[in-house]
Amino acid sequence: MKNLPYKIIVFFSFFVFLSCKTEEKKQQIDKTNTLPYFNEATFTPIWLVPNSKEVENLHKIPSFTLTNQNGKTITEKTFEDKIYVVDFFFTTCPGICPKMTKNMHVVQEEFKNDNEFLLLSHSVTPKRDSISILKDYAIENNIISGKWHLVTGVKKEIYNLGRKSYFAEEDLSQIKTEDDFLHTENFILIDKKKHIRGVYNGLNKNSIKQLIADIKILKKEI
Repeated sequence: MKNLPYKIIVFFSFFVFLSCKTEEKKQQIDKTNTLPYFNEATFTPIWLVPNSKEVENLHKIPSFTLTNQNGKTITEKTFEDKIYVVDFFFTTCPGICPKMTKNMHVVQEEFKNDNEFLLLSHSVTPKRDSISILKDYAIENNIISGKWHLVTGVKKEIYNLGRKSYFAEEDLSQIKTEDDFLHTENFILIDKKKHIRGVYNGLNKNSIKQLIADIKILKKEI
């Protein structure tokens, strides 16, 4: 009988140990079925449990106001509870943009019937790319209205979004302003909570396949 309290203590300690191990297992991240978070321009991956308290403190895409190819005002609320992919282009681009648009179209077709997914392409020459020009570009490239937004607006806002919000530009060695042309082939994946979850080469077919696969992973997050 004298050993009873000791046995109880040992049993209780063992129970607490098992409980902690179970909780630890729950918090382990399956990196094959979860995407990392990206908090700054170096795109260093941060692995966290989705919707955890730590995630709440990460970088988010701020509010914005732009206009799409149909003359409709587009804000951050347009993407509320949506997964979306972002890029930066201009309609008269003779180089990388046509291929980027073609690859973005592949993504559009994969998720064209998915109401939780959108695409957002920002013009980096907003004065030149008027609403009517964006509309013509949309028609020419079979862009689905309401699914893929081509946007124009104030140049300073678009460039700030590209560099400070989406971290779309890879050149981190120099401080740039709106006078420095913004041109990048990167596609950026944003989750429903406005966190950055991936960056992809918009010119590379394998990278586009990975983007599509990652969107499907992201869709499974609660």
